[in-house]
Amino acid sequence: MSTSHQQTLGRAIRDALLIGPARAKVFAARQVARDWRLGRLAHEFDVAMPDAPARPARPELLPPAKMPKRGKGGTLKGRIALWHSLAHIEFVAIDLALDMVGRFGAQMPRTFADDFLSVAADEAMHFALLERKLAAYGMRYGSLPAHAGLWQSAHATRHDVAARLAVVPMVLEARGLDVTPAMLERVRAQGDETGARILSRILEDEIRHVALGTKHFVACCESDGIDPPERWQTLVNQHFRGTIKPPFNDSARYAAGLSRDYYGALAGLT
Repeated sequence: MSTSHQQTLGRAIRDALLIGPARAKVFAARQVARDWRLGRLAHEFDVAMPDAPARPARPELLPPAKMPKRGKGGTLKGRIALWHSLAHIEFVAIDLALDMVGRFGAQMPRTFADDFLSVAADEAMHFALLERKLAAYGMRYGSLPAHAGLWQSAHATRHDVAARLAVVPMVLEARGLDVTPAMLERVRAQGDETGARILSRILEDEIRHVALGTKHFVACCESDGIDPPERWQTLVNQHFRGTIKPPFNDSARYAAGLSRDYYGALAGLT
C-alpha cells in the first residue's frame, strides 16, 4: 500500500473493501482500525466506496432459497455447516462495518469512525476464531456454499445513514442476539467447550455493536427532532425485506438500548 493511500481514512477503507481473499481482508480491516486508533489516518473521505466489496473466489454464493437446509447441528455435517455459515456472516460483517464508516463517516462525528472501526476489528477477530474452528474439522471458509443475501441490506440503504443503522445493527445484528443463546446451549450440550467460548465472545461483542448502532441512530433522530422508535419502524418497513419475528432476547436487546418500543409494534407485540 503506498503512503498516499494511507493518508486518508476513506482511501484506507476503500482499499480494504477491494481485497477479496479472506485472510488478507481480515488483516487489512485490523490494520485500518489500528492505523486509525494510532492517528496515522486523516479523518477525510476523498474517494467513493465501491457498490460491492471484493469477495474471495469461494464460497459459491447462493440465493437464500437455494441454500441447503442446515438442521440443528447434531450431525458432524450439520456442525460443520453451522460453523461455516457463522464464518460467512462474520466475514460479510467486516465489510458492512468498513462500508458504514467509508460511506457515511464524512457526515457523522468522529466517534462514528471510532465505533464502527472497532466493530470491523471485532468482526475480523470473530472470523479468525471461526476459521480456526473450521480448521479443527479439516475444513476452511469457502468449503461450502454461502448465503448471497447479506450484502443486499447494505446496498438498499447506501444513500441514508439512518436507514443503514436501522437495518444493519438494529435488525440484522440484533437478530444475532436472539438466536445465539439457543445455539450456545446446543453447542455446550454437545460438549464443545471451544465452540461455546467462541459463541459467548461473539454474543458479548454483538450486544456492544447493536448498542453502538442504536446510539448513533438515536443521535441522528434527535438532531432531526424525530421520535427514534417511530422513525426506526418507518425505515425498517421501507428497507428491510424480511420479518421481525420472535423469540426475542429482550434482556440483551435492552442492554443494547433496543427496547420493545422499537420492535414490539412491528412484531405484533404489545
